[in-house]
Amino acid sequence: MRDTVFPALDRFRIEIPSWGFANTGTRFGKFIQAAAATSIEEKFRDAGQVHALTGVCPTVALHVLWDFPDGVRSVTKVAALAAKYGIQPGSINPNLFQDQVYKFGSFGNPDQAIRNEALAHSRDSIAIARSLNCRDISFWVADGSNYPGTANMRQRKKYFEECLRACHAELSASQRMLIEYKPFEPAFYHTDIADWGMALLFSRAAGPQAKVLVDTGHHYQAQNIEQIVAWLLAEDMLGGFHFNDRRYADDDLTMGSIDPYQVFRIFHEILFFEFEEGKRADVAYMIDQSHNLKGKIEAMIQTAGMAQELFAKAALVDHAGLAAAQKATDLVRAESFLQDAFATDVRPAIREWRVSKGLPASPMEAFRQSGYLERISVERAARNMASVSSYA
Repeated sequence: MRDTVFPALDRFRIEIPSWGFANTGTRFGKFIQAAAATSIEEKFRDAGQVHALTGVCPTVALHVLWDFPDGVRSVTKVAALAAKYGIQPGSINPNLFQDQVYKFGSFGNPDQAIRNEALAHSRDSIAIARSLNCRDISFWVADGSNYPGTANMRQRKKYFEECLRACHAELSASQRMLIEYKPFEPAFYHTDIADWGMALLFSRAAGPQAKVLVDTGHHYQAQNIEQIVAWLLAEDMLGGFHFNDRRYADDDLTMGSIDPYQVFRIFHEILFFEFEEGKRADVAYMIDQSHNLKGKIEAMIQTAGMAQELFAKAALVDHAGLAAAQKATDLVRAESFLQDAFATDVRPAIREWRVSKGLPASPMEAFRQSGYLERISVERAARNMASVSSYA
């Protein structure tokens, strides 16, 4: 097992989100944490702590509106923070949903002036990514409608295609744009990019450097996400993931907390594709979670460890044996290859791998003993409590 798990862990990396360290909440309110990050520097500091303990989170996803308050002028500061805390900028995320101007949509808005404003923000985001040598710009939009007859869905599709092509034209040769989908929320009648098929069509309309981004929480109950993954891999259109877990919808729960077997099956499809095609799948893995109740840093450490565990289990699947069993339609044997790998306890091998890399065998225990949480709780408590009134 060691000979399989170690190479899998050597290659596995997962990005962490800057917003996962800040106070976040639901539509109904927020629960403030004393240790939550209150600035971009504190986000980098916390992200650097997670990477130092786990060794698998070398990049942090950044949100343009929240992490670049001065737009492109913030690039120098962000680059300096990356060098200071030993973690690099990762995917860049434009914000096309928060400002009041987007009440009736961004790229799908019937007002040309608002579409132009959304395009200007997107171009700024691409320029920021280029300045920081970030490859991926991730687009998620909240566009849609709540009532039948209130939006021209065909016309909005055309607006989206025009705007996405315009964004694609701004990319450098080394950049990608990832297009995310979501079936509902905040739009409850129709959403302009509601599923993977729509995201696929929009990606192809945008240009060859556009791919689909899969958020595991953005699906209807019981939807077969690994089939979507398999199809996108077959079409060479899978660009990346936002990993989280859910019980009902887009719950932002800790990865693997509800259905770890699903994440295992997703990783399996990617590794099985690589075995059969003889090449690496160019897929970006990222955590997209926001926690009201769990400690921010602890949740990220826990998630990184779970991601390693599930990826290592997927690497243990006997791909050659599985392919033979599938060809022979030996259903029980074929299924057992997945079940046996998932049932294998890879935690001892992961601990051994960490020690071999000079990392703590238990990142969570090392974090809890470090005193870091206690220090930042004291440092940030007043700032966080001062913000409570703004969420009332």
